Formats: sequence, C-alpha cells, structure tokens
Amino acid sequence: MLLSDIMLATSTFSVENFLTLGMLIMLQAVLGFDNLLYISLESKSAPEEKRAMVRKVGIGLAIVLRIVLLFVLVSVIDYFQNPIWNPHNAVFGGSFNVHSIIVLLGGIFIIYTAIKEIWHMISMEEHDSAKGNAQKSVAQVITMIVIMNLVFSFDSLLSAMALTDVFWVMATAIISGGILMIWLADRISDFLAKNRMYEVLGLFILLLVGIMLVTEGGHLAHLEFFGYHIEAMSKATFYFVLVILVLTDLVQGRYQRKLMAQKEESHKH
Repeated sequence: MLLSDIMLATSTFSVENFLTLGMLIMLQAVLGFDNLLYISLESKSAPEEKRAMVRKVGIGLAIVLRIVLLFVLVSVIDYFQNPIWNPHNAVFGGSFNVHSIIVLLGGIFIIYTAIKEIWHMISMEEHDSAKGNAQKSVAQVITMIVIMNLVFSFDSLLSAMALTDVFWVMATAIISGGILMIWLADRISDFLAKNRMYEVLGLFILLLVGIMLVTEGGHLAHLEFFGYHIEAMSKATFYFVLVILVLTDLVQGRYQRKLMAQKEESHKH
C-alpha cells in the first residue's frame, strides 16, 4: 500500500467507511479496557492532587503518538514484520521482529508491575510504597503511561489496518477512542479508590493481560523452548477467564458479607 494511495483515500467519504469507523471505535473501547486499568494503577505513583491531570496529559500525548505510530506503521510495516534476530539451539529458538519484541517486553513489564503491587498488598507494605510512589515525578508517570499506551496500541492499530486502508477512518477511531479513555480514566480510578476490594481484582486482570501479551509476543516470534512452541492466548480465552475472575470476586464478596453478618448476629445473642 503506497503512501500516496493512503493520502488519496482520506478524501473518500462513504457509508462503508463510516460503518468501519463505528466498528473501529468499538474495537478501541474493548481493547482499551486493560490499558485503563494500567493507567489507573500507574497514576497512583503521582502526587494525589495531580493524578487526574497526569491521566489526561498521558492519554492525550499517547493519542498524538498513536497517530504518528499509525503513519509510521503504514509507511514501514514490512520493517516491523521482518526478522531481526533468529536464535536457534537445543533449548531456545525463535525469529524475532520489532513487533514481537515490543509486545514481549510490554507483557513482561506489565506482569512485573502487577506482581509488585500484589506483593505490596500481601506483605502489608502498601502504606510505605504509596509514600515512595508519591515521590515519582509527574513527568516519569506520564512517560510510563505514554509508553505502555503505545505498547497496548499495537493490536488495535494492526486490527484497524486489517479492516481499512483509509487513513482518516483509522485516525478518527484513534482520537475517538482516546477521548473515551480520558472520560473513563477518572471514573475507573475513583471507583477503585472507593472500592479497594476491586483493586485486587484489577491487579489480577492486569496480570492476565501481561500473560496474554507475552504469549502473543512469543507466538509472533515463533518462540519455542525444548521444541515446544509458544501459542498465543486467544481473545475468547482471555475474556472467558476475565468473566470467571469477576464472578469469583463477586461471589467471594457476597459470601464474606454473609459471614460478617452471621458473626454480628452471634455476638448480639
């Protein structure tokens, strides 16, 4: 696909393009959920009075960079897909390209972040860690939000390119998805702050997202250990496990409230 063809396509307005735009906006909303969880958790590292601003600026910068990345991907997509490292031995083998390396590193970082926050919770270090995290500069937090936003964006950008070659449709979907994320970011952060029990659920969902990205990156790199190939976790499996996690959390919460009510009743008698 030539760059001149893309620029020419920006002038085409048709019913098909608007239908595709609607599909892409919905895709951005669905794929942006795990991104919002990360943004909510990462923004806690900033001073409390600046967290809302950090989320808005981080997402806003990420929208601009997503459009730049889209332009780059369209122009040099082959470079992102061409192998740049091909290790092969009895233990480890693969064929890595830029795309697979970015997805793998992003997944590993998200797994590390989720495990670190879970460990703080179970070791009762949350109060101390919150003090340490608050010392992070606003620029550091915004930078991390932008970087991880770009990692998350690869799937949605490649999906958009598979659905259409009209640049204005893809760019409009990215901007619309970003505006929706800005609108939802504060609401999700406020909800987690008021309902701390769901923060644990959010961390395990984030851990699941990291695992999904690692398996996807391994699949893209044709990664294998001892002759066993890494298979990507399907989106259907991801959402099935996600539903099970949510249901388990809801049942556990309801059961715990019943136990507490019974305990209070027994103390009265």
